[in-house]
Amino acid sequence: MTKEKVGRIVWHDLFTPDVETSRSFYESVAGWSYIVEHATDFAWGGGHRDFVLATLDEEAGAGIVSQNLVLFEGWIPYVEVEDVDQAAKLAVKLEGSVVKPPFEVPGVGRNCLLRDPLGAFFGVSVSRHEYPAPARQFTHELYLSRSGVFPDNFYHQMCGWNLSPARNVPSSQRPISLKDEVLAICAAEPAVPNNNVAWVPSVRVDFLENALSKINSGPGSVLARHQNNKNTFENGLVCDATGALCCVVQN
Repeated sequence: MTKEKVGRIVWHDLFTPDVETSRSFYESVAGWSYIVEHATDFAWGGGHRDFVLATLDEEAGAGIVSQNLVLFEGWIPYVEVEDVDQAAKLAVKLEGSVVKPPFEVPGVGRNCLLRDPLGAFFGVSVSRHEYPAPARQFTHELYLSRSGVFPDNFYHQMCGWNLSPARNVPSSQRPISLKDEVLAICAAEPAVPNNNVAWVPSVRVDFLENALSKINSGPGSVLARHQNNKNTFENGLVCDATGALCCVVQN
């Protein structure tokens, strides 16, 4: 662990019912490449299994895991903390819950999967390597709900984050910051299904309209488009080819 990473999102995992379909979707839409590594004691289910690392420009920022090995699906961000075991205890104290207790990822670090008080999945991590937080595949994370609620005290104590008043953004969006750096956006989003709350990654693409066109013409779907002040589309909330929520954002 390096101190400058504490409180930042350092990894994403996609839990999917169809690994190959997910790989093809993000390769087409976002230009990702993949490295397949073999684990002898796989963190999600044990035993000998292959693990897919998603990369862009030689930087690995995400993993793709078969949903058949776990009880949930979709994208999950991991936040760097100083102590995973203490963070798990604090989450329970703050009315969150532990989904997968602290576990070792050989050669990588120690992780834990949690749910916040409103039910959104997220992970905490202690990295045992010196690589910086990846930045090429993702930009600001989104915390989405229909009403725009956010458990700010929970994340302030867990991650040191602060929920700020809206400034120069739509009133339905509020920045979530670590010190003076915006890491995420809390947004009211009517397109979120079943009144759920969820952490949703913002995936970088070269050309937004091309990405949305590919999604609309393929197995995914565009749920909402968001505009900037110049009335041009700047991002889109989408379901990928297996139904996982993500946002696509032009570099």
